[in-house]
Parts: sequence; C-alpha cells; structure tokens
Amino acid sequence: MSSTISSTRKVARHSARLNDRHLRWKPAILPFIIPFLLVMTFSLWSFAPNPTPLGWALTVVWSLPSVGVLIGLQGAVLIRRRVRNAHEMVPPAPAPDDFLIVLVPTIGRHDTYPALERSVLSYVDHLPFYFPRLRVDIVTEEGCEAGDDIAALVAAHPLLRVVTVPKAYRTPNGTRFKARANHYAHELRIEEDEALDDVWVLHMDDDTGVGVDTSAALAQFINRQRREGENGKHMAQGILTYPRENAVNRFTWYADAVRPADDIARFRALTGTGTPVAGVHGELLVLRASIEATIGWDFGPRAIVEDAQLALTFCMRYPGRSDWFNGRCYGASPATARDFVRQRERWSWGLVALCFNRTIPLRYRAFLSLCVVTWILGPLQHIGVILLIAWFTGNMNTSPVTESVLLLWSLNFGYVVWTYWEGLRLNAMASGNGRRRWYEPIVVLLLIPVFALLEGSGGFRGFIKFLRRTENKFVVIAKPA
Repeated sequence: MSSTISSTRKVARHSARLNDRHLRWKPAILPFIIPFLLVMTFSLWSFAPNPTPLGWALTVVWSLPSVGVLIGLQGAVLIRRRVRNAHEMVPPAPAPDDFLIVLVPTIGRHDTYPALERSVLSYVDHLPFYFPRLRVDIVTEEGCEAGDDIAALVAAHPLLRVVTVPKAYRTPNGTRFKARANHYAHELRIEEDEALDDVWVLHMDDDTGVGVDTSAALAQFINRQRREGENGKHMAQGILTYPRENAVNRFTWYADAVRPADDIARFRALTGTGTPVAGVHGELLVLRASIEATIGWDFGPRAIVEDAQLALTFCMRYPGRSDWFNGRCYGASPATARDFVRQRERWSWGLVALCFNRTIPLRYRAFLSLCVVTWILGPLQHIGVILLIAWFTGNMNTSPVTESVLLLWSLNFGYVVWTYWEGLRLNAMASGNGRRRWYEPIVVLLLIPVFALLEGSGGFRGFIKFLRRTENKFVVIAKPA
C-alpha cells in the first residue's frame, strides 16, 4: 500500500512539474520581429512600382495569407496573456465525476500496429491517475490484418475494448472511411446510454500518444467545465507535437514543425475563442458525448476530412462553446517525403470539397476557404517559381503594384519564419531532453523553401484531384513505431 501511495505522489509531482513548465511556456516575439524588420527594410530599399501583369499577380497572391497571419498572431498573443495569468489557474486535479472514453480508430494494418500499440499503452499508463473512470475503445474493421495482435493487446489490459465495425455496416448517408468508424462508435455509445453531459470522448489517432502532462491538462479543462455548469464549453482542442524519438525521418520531422505552430496560432485564436471555423484536427480533440450525439459523423461518402466538417457543424449549432487547452499529445511525422505529400494531398482534397459544401453556410466556410485557396496557390507563391516566371517574361521586377503592400508581405514572411521556429521549439520540448540541438533551427530555416514547395505541391495536387472528380480515397500512410 505504501509503495502505491508513493508512486501516486510521484506521478502527481511529475505531472505538476510538466504542467507548470507548459503553462509557463509562451511563444517568443523576436523570431517574428527580426525577419519582419529585415524583409521590410530590404523591400523598401529595392521597391520599384510594378504595374505589369506579374506585379498585379504577385500583389494578390502574396497578400492572400495576411488574414490568416493576423489571426495566427492573435492566437500567440492570447497564449502570452494566459501565461501572465497562469497564477490564477486552478492546479490540475483528478476528475473522478467524469467518464473519459478514448476513441482510437485504426485501419488495423500490420504496418500501423506498432504505432497503435505505443499510443494505446500511453493511454493506459498516463490517463488513469486523473481519470479513475476511463475506457479506451479501439475501433477496427471486421477482419482487419492486425486483428489478432489488437485482440491480444486488449486482453492484456482491462481498460481496453475493441469496437469492431461490421463489413456490412452502412450509415444512412453512405459515409465511408474513418468517419464511418466514428459514426458506428457514436451510435454504440447512444445505444449503451453513454451519450451524457458528464461523459467526454477523447478522439485520438492511432499513432498519437499522451503523457502524464496531457492527462493533467485535460483534467484541468474538464474540471473547469464542471465548475462553470451550463456556461461550460462542449469541445476543446490541444496541441499536436512530434517528439524527436518518434521520427524515423529527420527531414519530415523538421518539415512538420509547422503543425504545432498552427495549434498555438490559428486554432488557439479561433477554436479557443469559441468558434472553430478553421476546423480542428482529429488528435487531442475532446467532446461531450451528449453533444457529439447531436452531430454524429454521417457526413456522406465524399467526407475525408471529417474532423474539419465536425468543427464547422459545431460552429452552426453551438457557437461560442469551444475552447483550447494547453495540453500536448505526441504523434509521429510521415516516414518519407512522398508520404508527407500524400498526407497533405488528402487534406487538401477533402478541404476543397468541404469549402464547396452548401449544407454549411458560407459565413462558416469563408475563412477556411481563404486558407485553402492560399494553400493550393502555394506553388505560385514560391520564390523560386516566381523568379523563374520573371526570367521567362524578361521582367525581373518582383515588387508589388504599390508600396503599401510591402507591409503585408513582410508580415507574412515574418510569420512563416516564426511558425517553423516556434514549432521546432515545441517539438523539441516534447522530445526526450526537451531542447533543440544547436544546429536544428538553422537547418529548419534554410529548408523553409523546400518545405513550402512540398506543402504547396500537396495542396495543389489535392485541388487537381477535386477538379477531376477523382473517387475519394482515404490514404493511410505507414505509421512509425
């Protein structure tokens, strides 16, 4: 008994230290200010009015990201403000009155099972201390490849359960892929009388684990909603990070620095202020079971970005009721650059279709549509492509039509540098030693043009597939262990 109490106290102290470190972390200012000032100075020095077709095109294309940039900077400011007020936050404590269901859909292939096992064991290890009422549902397709391995894993841990989706199962709207699996689990919760206000569903990908710090931050959020009663939030999103140890490819790990930065920028500003019009991602997404029961996941056969569609539907029905919390989950970057592009291609493909989905009012699709347009025009925004076009046209003047646009361009450039700098910092904090290696910021900054080309090409390829009306495919890349 004494050893159990001692172990529990150690977990509590460890989680408190990690949670305190994350609460005190705040986005830096200089990684944005310095490149902004440098680009602004150079642009003013080299500016020459360019009323040519190229000048007009650049004025529009390079200014498009500005709205998203301003919203992202707002998110960073909100985090810095929260850090200043961290002393007012109630310390994390167990949430014994709430039931947490972790939902983990998996395709159940042999090449995805090692990551699934790593992730699921992290839930078993780290969540029970803060959530005495806990269950982990692994959602698989009937007859999946790794079914025997999953069954053995579940048999070894009483907190785990397999939810098998029958091959014959069809949703009323013909939804496929991951959304179909989520909808089956949602219907099962309703049937089992678990669609209640005090039941929370934590959506996780099968390659994304948690730590004791994740559990503490999640419990802190849920306890806060219980205190706020009817004014509490119904949905929240945390931060997706990529520990260095989970990466099998250092290049794609560097490239994925942009993703946690998006969580502390756009998602913090929008989801964190109640209306997730930029969408959400499927990891570390927590939702009241009673609210999920009113929405479901039956979005139709073309849905391949079901998390973003859920967010926009949530905006319509529950405006102002989402939040952001300073918890981290721990994923893995794609194993190859090819998988990296294929992943982005699927996201773009699905998001473009969502932007044209008239079942969602335009006011909720507008910002997401602007972000998607900016993304798919990525190849045309790339400095290398622009210089090549300028060389072919014989006009090497890449200034905009008017000097005032330079402010927007400098903001956009400074923001890009900031996202990779801060994203790398977040991924390094999630890694074993919690620090960046001295050369990593330099490497990432030098590779930004390459990363931009990969991101842009994936977005553009997804757009082309949408235009060609290619049959939707939910591409599941191999998951590192």
